Amino acid sequence: MVAALILDDVSKAIIEQLQEDGRRSYSSIAKAVGLSEAAVRQRVQKLTEAGVMQIVAVTDPLELGFARQAMIGIRVTGPLEEVADQLAEIAEVDYVVITAGTYDILAEVVCESDEQLLELLSRKIRKLSGVVSTETFVYLKLRKQSYSWGVH
Repeated sequence: MVAALILDDVSKAIIEQLQEDGRRSYSSIAKAVGLSEAAVRQRVQKLTEAGVMQIVAVTDPLELGFARQAMIGIRVTGPLEEVADQLAEIAEVDYVVITAGTYDILAEVVCESDEQLLELLSRKIRKLSGVVSTETFVYLKLRKQSYSWGVH
């Protein structure tokens, strides 16, 4: 198990700078947080290696040809981790979380069509050993998507 990385105010400020603009230069971040460019580069590397943050391009699935996005609530019998790990291996699944409540697992999926969503549900997800039932929540309109939490 990796030791938890302690986030000081400077690391949080670096994260906040990157949340505002993931392409912000190390020199720009250094000026904003009061460190050298090399120190910022080193901290960013440590933060990404520790899994505290990722620097990625956030896309709009609709603009990339994925006409259907949904959250699937899944009820499971047996070990939850095994089913969650199998779901995480499915290409259309972009988010998997083990939960407490009505569903044991939530999985977000992106599909090119309703037909692909049906195929995914029928031939992949519902056939996994341990899956008892599913409920699909089809996204109609995205009203908010934010990644700027956790450092304020």
